Amino acid sequence: MDITHTNESGGLLEEALERVHASGPEREGWLSNHAPMVVESLAAHGRADSVHRWLDLYRDRLEDFPDRTAPVTDDNWRTALGDPRRIADWTDHFTRTLAERPWREVLAEWWPRLLPGLYGGATHTVIRVGHAVRAVAAEENAPRRTELAHALGYWAARYQPVTGLVAVPGGASAGQALDAVPAIEPGHVGFRDRLSAVRHLPAWAQEVTDPDTARQRLTELVRAATHRYAAHGHGEPTMLVHAATAPNAVLRTLDSLPRDQWAPSLHAAWAASAAVTAMYAPKEPVAYVPPGRLAPEEVLERALAHGDEHVIKLTDTALDVGDEQALAAALRSVELSEPLVYAPDTTESPRDVRS
Repeated sequence: MDITHTNESGGLLEEALERVHASGPEREGWLSNHAPMVVESLAAHGRADSVHRWLDLYRDRLEDFPDRTAPVTDDNWRTALGDPRRIADWTDHFTRTLAERPWREVLAEWWPRLLPGLYGGATHTVIRVGHAVRAVAAEENAPRRTELAHALGYWAARYQPVTGLVAVPGGASAGQALDAVPAIEPGHVGFRDRLSAVRHLPAWAQEVTDPDTARQRLTELVRAATHRYAAHGHGEPTMLVHAATAPNAVLRTLDSLPRDQWAPSLHAAWAASAAVTAMYAPKEPVAYVPPGRLAPEEVLERALAHGDEHVIKLTDTALDVGDEQALAAALRSVELSEPLVYAPDTTESPRDVRS
């Protein structure tokens, strides 16, 4: 099986996205809806045939799209930024805007506005945008463009900046800098509370201004954070996934952005990855030996059979990185994470989800 990125989904990704767009981006008031990110990941790696079956298993975690409050306009958007009650209003705004202007033009305008707040929704906001950009860049059509509107709307509504960070010395490489991230003090519970406790981060990427260097550093960061999960993921198996998937969302967006936005994108991605590391990394790593050398398609099959949304998304990033250490990290997430809870009214087993 070829698991390289593919533009071909036979319309299955589009059908899945249309199903997802009837739902809101969150459930239970704050938990992110991972469905659009997972189905895009599967389609991008040649498994569009599995998106509907996976969605059937995830359907109990979908909630209705939220109500509208008042239109977001070019005049009032600043007052609506970061207001989660305005998710529907923001989605409408981007739907209208993307119908009137080229999507890359809209992205270039809004990316620098939203970038300081990429911590929103525990970084799921920028991650969803990264998946949406990859999809629409591969093939522009109405469902994929609509997904970009939903993703940008979610980011704008959950916009959450962090200020007051103090730079501290770190290593020369991304891996060394992640190792040097100071842990937050114990006793903090929840993403927002933990994030408020982050005060010091290594200044590994802040001096970079050259776009090409920014791309190289960002690629290095995604690789290092993915590799690191294998030995550190036990600290918090779900949340530490985002130390890799958030910067990867930024990396896969670069080619759709003006080059002068690449360095600021690196700075924001590093701060997010390092902050997640500070918030959730364990005190000590644990050596991990994967269960044999598996081919990339076998690793993807194991992630899909497991079904957990974060496992699939980390595997997506590991496949982007493409080396044995990255694949080992994906396998480690399979071992550490709870499998997808199967709906009581379905007769499908975990093996059935692979199609």
